[in-house]
Amino acid sequence: MSDRRLLLVHAHPDDETISMGATMAAYAHRGDAVTLVTCTLGEEGEVLVPELAHLAADRDDTLGEYRIGELARACAALGVTDHRFLGGPGKYRDSGMMGLPTNDRPGCFWQASPEDTTADIVAVIREVRPQVAVGYDENGGYGHPDHIQAHRVLMAGLDAAADASYRPDLGAAWSAAKVYWAALPKSVLAEGIKVMREEGSMFEGVESVDDLPMGTPDELVTTEVDARPFLPNKIEAMRAHATQIATDGPFFALADGVGRMSFGTEYYQLVRGQLGPHDGRYETDLFAGLPDSA
Repeated sequence: MSDRRLLLVHAHPDDETISMGATMAAYAHRGDAVTLVTCTLGEEGEVLVPELAHLAADRDDTLGEYRIGELARACAALGVTDHRFLGGPGKYRDSGMMGLPTNDRPGCFWQASPEDTTADIVAVIREVRPQVAVGYDENGGYGHPDHIQAHRVLMAGLDAAADASYRPDLGAAWSAAKVYWAALPKSVLAEGIKVMREEGSMFEGVESVDDLPMGTPDELVTTEVDARPFLPNKIEAMRAHATQIATDGPFFALADGVGRMSFGTEYYQLVRGQLGPHDGRYETDLFAGLPDSA
């Protein structure tokens, strides 16, 4: 069993699989300890399965509870056995998309107390003691308030966890050696748009990647994890999130064409720590340059 420990912080169930699923499966398969923290239950998500429409927030409002099961099945597909909800299931509610009234709802993640969220994530960091932590950039990848908040929580939590004077009751101080943000290189996004246009599936009317609220400038991308052997795990995990991801959607239509566009290769931006050995362009391992045990 490896002594390498990886912590990933995500906003809603399914975010982990879409952006980092193949990476998580690869490290779990290798025997590394992979800990996933999800900050909300995703209660405000759209329900794509007609017979489950009653779960929606404006009806029974039980989607969050249902998505706990979806996430459990996704983690099983990825081989991830250590999954926690920040502060416990349902402590922080999905805030909905930016600008919606749900952003102001008491108890939503966007309105959460920094004192509470910091203590909750520090407790996990000090228990798990990850050498590597992964989250989102300052914009949360594409501007969702819960993604932005997840970024803030992780970064504040890493600082607090490393400070021996902060809440010693939560465990001994711990500092992650490397911190990454999920990245989608603009060049890769542009190629994806091209392929999906050819398939007639998405991005009609998009003239440039700069028209989209996502995408990382290529020069900021430091790390490429080629986890294509675990693409089937990622696809299985995405199917587990059936209320959120249409199984007849463009991802599944294109996933078999990995020779044209690899959904099993995932990218990251190193924001803290030292860049490890690389191939002249990218690191190929989130643990690059770190000792085998720590």
